[in-house]
Amino acid sequence: MALAGALLALEGNNEPNNWGITYQGEKGGRDLTWLPVAKIQRDLYERARSDPILKNCPVWTISEGGAQTDNAGLQFLTIPDGVDTLMPAGTKYADYTNCHNYITHPSWPGLHDNQTWLSADPGKACPVDGLYGNYGSTWRNHFAGYSKEQLKTLPRVTTETGYPIGNDVTEEIQARLFMNLYLSQFKRGWSHTAIYLLRTRSNEPAHDRYAIFKMDYSPKQAAHYLHNLTTILADMGSVANPGQVSYSISDQPGTVHDLLLQKSNGTFYLVVWGERFAGGSDHITVNLEKTYGTVRLYDPTKGITPTQTLANPRLIALTLSNHPVVIEMVG
Repeated sequence: MALAGALLALEGNNEPNNWGITYQGEKGGRDLTWLPVAKIQRDLYERARSDPILKNCPVWTISEGGAQTDNAGLQFLTIPDGVDTLMPAGTKYADYTNCHNYITHPSWPGLHDNQTWLSADPGKACPVDGLYGNYGSTWRNHFAGYSKEQLKTLPRVTTETGYPIGNDVTEEIQARLFMNLYLSQFKRGWSHTAIYLLRTRSNEPAHDRYAIFKMDYSPKQAAHYLHNLTTILADMGSVANPGQVSYSISDQPGTVHDLLLQKSNGTFYLVVWGERFAGGSDHITVNLEKTYGTVRLYDPTKGITPTQTLANPRLIALTLSNHPVVIEMVG
């Protein structure tokens, strides 16, 4: 797989707090010592770096390092000097931190404004099982890790997140959550995000409520909306020298977020999304400091064709509730 360019990364143990391990004859994880978990992760990293084929493949650390029973130092990618951990300073575990920051949590049930935005927060404001609780101050025994400032730039991936259908979360709401989830994660510095799950196994039918596709392989609304969003934004090229767009959002409320993208053909796309999952909507105005000959608006909940085309606008009025709108600026 690595030789074919099909290997994205090497990932450490999945949730050792739930699935204990035995390494070199020693049991660890769960409520036992986490030293075996630390040693297998250290050895995975060392072997990957010494392998001629895997040496350039990123290594993602374990998930749920915040559950450490003893301070094995798994809240660090490389254990720094001057910290009190069972493994020595200089021990290298991974290139990227790894979280299962589901956008709902037993301590934060229901639907909330900024549901996906807060779940992607790298700091203490995250109300779910996020970066801070695993790498800032571990959620189980509060072992100190990275500082608030360090967490902002820490390389990070999400290997599980999502929201199951049930109660107030209909198939429609789940679909809107998932679009916002990917946008919030990307805007807040997560380089990869994996939703649990694409389709459940036949022997786990209860997990179907998490899935993007039904067990008969037919698409749920999330599949349609994500397809629309990625189709609108799709680009197989790259931008060598990104340009700039000067814009502002008048009286931008805390439930509205924005992301400026540029395609390889030079066209700019401004994605603006609302996070009013507790209800309501926001009326905003996007102010462009220069005019564009053609501005097209797309709504992924309606399809992949423009819902509105404007000529030379300087002001774009939008009403946002709980999903994105894409603004394409041409000329």
